[in-house]
This record gives sequence, C-alpha cells and structure tokens, in this order.
Amino acid sequence: MIKKLGYILVLSVVLSACSNTKYLAPGQKLYTGATIKVEDKDLKKSDAKALSTDLQTLLRPLPNSSILGLKFKLYLWNITQTKKTKGLAHWLHGKGEPPVLVSAVDLGKNSSILQNRLQNQSFFQAQVSGDTISKGKSAKAVYTAQTGPGYKIRKVIFPQGNESIDTAVAGAAAKTFLKVGDKYNLDVIKNERLRIDARLKEEGFFFFAPEDLIMRVDSTIAGHQVDIFVKVKNDIAERAQEIYTIRNIYVYPSYSLTDTSLMMDKAKPYRWYNVVERRKTINSYAFANTVQLHPNDAYNRTAHNNSLNRFVNLGPYKFVKNRFEDVTPDSPKLDVYYFLTPYQKKSLQLEILGRTTSANYTGTQVNLNWKNRNAFKGGEALSVTLFGSTDVQFGGNNNGFDVYQAGITTTLSWPRFISPFYPKSDNAYIPHTNLTLGYTLINRQKLYTLNSFNASFGYQWKESVHRSHELNILNFTFVNPREVSQLYQDSIKNTGNPTLKHVIDKQLTFGPSYGYTYTNTTEDYRTNTLYYNGKIGLSNNLYGILTGADTLKGKVRKLFGATFNQYVKLESEVRYYHKLGLNSSFATRFIVGVGYAYGNSTQLPYSQQFFIGGPNSLRGFQARSIGPGSYNPTKNLSNGDFLPDESGDIKIEANAEFRPKLFSIVRGALFVDAGNIWSLNSNPLQPGGVFNKNFINQIAVDAGFGLRFDLSVLVLRTDLGVPFRAPYRQPGEKEWNLNFHRSVFNLAIGYPF
Repeated sequence: MIKKLGYILVLSVVLSACSNTKYLAPGQKLYTGATIKVEDKDLKKSDAKALSTDLQTLLRPLPNSSILGLKFKLYLWNITQTKKTKGLAHWLHGKGEPPVLVSAVDLGKNSSILQNRLQNQSFFQAQVSGDTISKGKSAKAVYTAQTGPGYKIRKVIFPQGNESIDTAVAGAAAKTFLKVGDKYNLDVIKNERLRIDARLKEEGFFFFAPEDLIMRVDSTIAGHQVDIFVKVKNDIAERAQEIYTIRNIYVYPSYSLTDTSLMMDKAKPYRWYNVVERRKTINSYAFANTVQLHPNDAYNRTAHNNSLNRFVNLGPYKFVKNRFEDVTPDSPKLDVYYFLTPYQKKSLQLEILGRTTSANYTGTQVNLNWKNRNAFKGGEALSVTLFGSTDVQFGGNNNGFDVYQAGITTTLSWPRFISPFYPKSDNAYIPHTNLTLGYTLINRQKLYTLNSFNASFGYQWKESVHRSHELNILNFTFVNPREVSQLYQDSIKNTGNPTLKHVIDKQLTFGPSYGYTYTNTTEDYRTNTLYYNGKIGLSNNLYGILTGADTLKGKVRKLFGATFNQYVKLESEVRYYHKLGLNSSFATRFIVGVGYAYGNSTQLPYSQQFFIGGPNSLRGFQARSIGPGSYNPTKNLSNGDFLPDESGDIKIEANAEFRPKLFSIVRGALFVDAGNIWSLNSNPLQPGGVFNKNFINQIAVDAGFGLRFDLSVLVLRTDLGVPFRAPYRQPGEKEWNLNFHRSVFNLAIGYPF
C-alpha cells in the first residue's frame, strides 16, 4: 500500500510540473533554453563542445530553473497566484519563479554577443545566427556558429627603447602569457597587461597602471597568424614612468575617524619607522614585524601588501587604513602612513554551542571567554576560557553513559618569535609564540572521573599561503583518575578487555611535537586541490634514554613523582578533491598513523592512541567500536556492560565520497569508507589485534549515502552508513555481507573531510 501511494505521489508531481504551459495566455510560449551548434570541420569534437559550453554561459535570459527536469518554482508561481498582499499563498508565490517567455529572447543581441566572444578567442571571421523552434506552447532557441579559421600568434615584440619604463617592460618578457603558437585570446592579452603592471609595481613604478600599456595586433600576416606589439602609450603621465623610493614611514596606533591632524610633533622614531599617538597605547617594537617597507628602498607592492596583512593579523586592530603621499622634491619619493583603528582592548563573550564529537556523542557546550588583545602593550593576546559541556550518545552500548566536562584554558600568544633562533619570516603572515595552560575535569556518568592537566609552549608560522608549520617545544599532559565506579571495575573484570583498564591509567607525557600542513583547497578556481598534514610527537625520549628506563627489565623511572610515558608517534593525512563540474565534486582521504612505545612504556598512553569509526571516520560502524585487528570487543559483553572505546597503535583509513548538488542549499553524498586499527604488541586478552602481513584481510568496509544542508553559518550533515565487511565475523557469516539491519545513522556538523 505504501509503495502504491509513493508511485501516485511521484506521478502527481510529474503531471503537475508538466502542466505549467496551461497557465500561459494565448500566443505565449514558454522558453525552454537554447542549443549552440558550432560548425567548423577543422575543430576537434572535444574543442567544439568546450567552445559551445563556454558560449552557453553568455546567453540571456536563462530558462526557468528545474530539478531533475521538473520546474517546481514555476509550478509554485502558477498555483499560488493571488491578489492578496499577505498570507501563505502570497509568501509561497514570492518563492516561485514567473514564466520566462520566448518573446523575451533577443536572438540578434545574443548572436552578436556570441560572435564577439568568438572573435575575442581568435576566430576573427566568425558568424553567428539565431532562430527559434516551437513545440506546442514551448519554444527553444538555436544558434549556429560558423567559426572560420583560428588565428595564432607568430611573434610577440616588446619595447626596444632606452627609457627606464621601456627597459622595465621589456624585462618582463621572459614570463609572458603570450606564447608563440598559441591562439589569439583577448582575455590572455588583458591578463598580460595586469601581469606586466604587477611586475613593474615590484620595481618601484608606483603610479604605473595597466591602462598605460597598449597591445597592437597585426592580423594581416599570411597563414591566419598575428604579430603582437607590446608598447607603452606615448601620452602617459611623467610620474608613471618614475621609480619611487620610500622617504618616511608613520604608524598611528590609535586612529579614529575624528582625527584630522597628522600630529607630526608627536612622532617618535623607532628604528626605520615613526609611531604617532597622543597617549601611548602600545610599545613601538610591536610593529617591527609588520612594517615591511624601509626608507630609501624602491616601492614594492609585495612588501606593501604584506605590511597591510600583518597589521590586520597583529591582533589589536580591526581596521587598517593606508596612504601614500607623493613628496617629490628633487627625486621621486613617497611618505607612507598607516592608520590603525583598535578593537576594545578587553572583551567578555558567552558562547552556547551545539556539537558532535568523534565518539558519536551529541551535546552542548557553554564557554565564557575573556580576552585582552594587547595585554602587555606588545600586541600580546591573553585569553581565559571557562567551559562546561555535556555529551550524550544515542543508541549503541554506551547509551546512558553520558560525558560531562568542565575546566579552564589560559592562552598567551605573542605576535613574534620568542627565541634566539627562528626561520626567516618576511611574508604576509605574522608568526606566533603560544603558551597554553589548561585543566579539565572529565566525568563519565556511572563509570569514572578523571583530572586532566595540560600545558604547551611553541610556535606557529606560515611559510607561504599554502604551507604552515606548528612546532611545540613542550607538550605536557597529566591525566589522573579521581574516582572509578564499581560498575566500571566489574566491566574490566567481566570482559577482560585491557582497553577499559588503559582508560583509567595515569598518563604523563612530556616532550616536543611538530606538524606541517600544505593546502590549496581554498582556491576554488582549481579543478584539483590537495590537503596534506603530517605530525610527529615525542615523549620523554632523551630523558628515558639518559635514565636507562626499561619497563620490561624492571627499570621503571619516574618524573615529578609519576611514571612517565615514552614513545614516538607519526601521523600522516592526505585529502584530494576533484571538481566534476559546477555542481558536483569527488573527495578522497587517506590516513596512516603509527605510535611506538618503548623504554618506560609498553603501550601508548590512551590519549595518544588511535581510534576509528563514527561520523567522521567509518560511518557504517559505531564510533570507536571496531579493532584492534579482528578482535571482537562485543564478544564477552553481557547486559549492562560498558562498551569500551577501542584503541590501537597503528591506524589505516581510506574514504571516498561523491558530492552532487541536489537543489538550493541541499547537497547529496555517496560514500565508501575502509580501515582499521591494530596493536604493535600481542595481548592474549585481545586475540587477532596485532598488526601482521595479513592486515588487509582485517579491513572494515562500509558504504552509504547522506545529505548536507548548507546553512551558511554551518553545514548540518546526515549520513546513513551500511557495513559491508566487518573485521570480525559471527559464526556462519559471510566475509562480504550487506548488513542493513546494522546500519548506523550519523548526525554531525560540517563535512567529514
């Protein structure tokens, strides 16, 4: 019965959407779009198709939008027509689309636009004509483009004069966009002017502009070729031909719109710049990392832009206004002014957040944030955060064992390196030195309570727009059990699972870490983008070696009165994104991690081990519910037992996801996930958990589909994952088995990767 109702519903929607033309007045025809036929026997089919696709974007008007061929918005417009100015019908009518009629299509104008585009793309002899084809109460436009031969570049001639501006333009020839043998293209010529202008801005030609260049094209060359002459216009301003150098630099740290005076009498020189303000709000040295221009240097656009970016990223300032003043007496000179409008120095903010965690918990968190943006008058940011949260897991064996957390985090960030040794940093990004201290009280209802202390000191800097680094000289973590319930102790005894015991072990880690990130994923114009993150973490390696720590030989050493952890941990993650078109993409991710405990430890501390499964991992399995290896953590569970978060020393995970745009703010997803975790050392209480040469046979696999709702401020995600292959199997169960009855529904915020 339900299936029949579904068929009836689908049929009614289709019939309704197809009845849009009945609302048209006599003589009106609904415009259904246009096709472009490119006629050129010398063009490859692929080139003709690409050319047609490019021309299609120029046509106007666009036909009514559709979803799977159905014009829902037009149908909504038609069925909600009303004379009322308010009410549901009026509101729905505003969400619809009025019909686009064929009478609104100007064939002549569109043909002229297409012809112009073809001529700008080397087809100087192109001709385009348009016509309409009617079918009932609808019609479409058909444009026929006869391209003619494409003209190619034979020679590119740069200026030969001896003037400094001619020499500078000629010096830019080596990296020209205009290549001999390429087809003529007006867009490339425009970009070449911009490129030359950018090059000259690096050499001090402050007042030069792209419009000061002219590209003369000789198309009379035999064989459908062109010569392009790059020339400086004869009538450009004299100062556009001059190389300008910097004279004086002034920084105004407490500028407001009411300031009308430059207050030169208040200028206090510091190294190569001057700080101007009525009352001292910041130390002059704070700008040594931001002012990249120097007196007597030729103006340089890169240094100019880098300075602006660094002022913005310094922290205390919400607006940065920049001005250059031509102060030429005998030679071209510029005075530089930076007007900085500060934020309120101190702020207090209350945040109430909804969140999902990697362990498949959903909950809320309240943060009370206090911030001082200029704590010691050097641009230092001091922040203190008090937080409390509650997380609930719906479904699964851990339902009812909620997690409550409360704590405090204090961070002090200097906008500079606090170190005698540091890498060169003269780009657009300010390096930071960070000190963090924190405490968290973790209460897992009915199970245990932990005290967690942490501290870190290190550096963050960006090498370029794509590459960034994070080096922590010190990472300190101390986790100490405060209270363990009898229920949890009984679970340890009943299941014999060592992971349960490991969770409540004391953990003391002390050592450095380093992380490197490369990404170009913010560059939307790219078809293929990449993200890579690599990390290495160490704990007490040198101290453990010097003290001769060796747990296996009974030589257990302590630090600050507690047994410390000794390990090396490596992590690597690669993400690859490929655009399949304007409305779809393909995303993949591959993760490999390994941790090796030695000396004073036989296994990684629980906080440093690897986990797998859940909404951001293998979505067909409950969070942290599989592994290590083929070990089955549910085998010895009885009613009321707690399912531990399984952990391991090695992790391998791969994910692939197809992401089509469905309509409006809704995107879909089809995905496949695979992976597992393993232990390095065998444990009789976890049979099958050790990594070995047959690890590929222990890979868990799932697949599924989902929806993503882009709400601007966040992306709400739903995924339904279906297990295909579990690392362990029940008696009589096949290796590959589509387990719909074990499907896992995931509700999360943001994309999984």
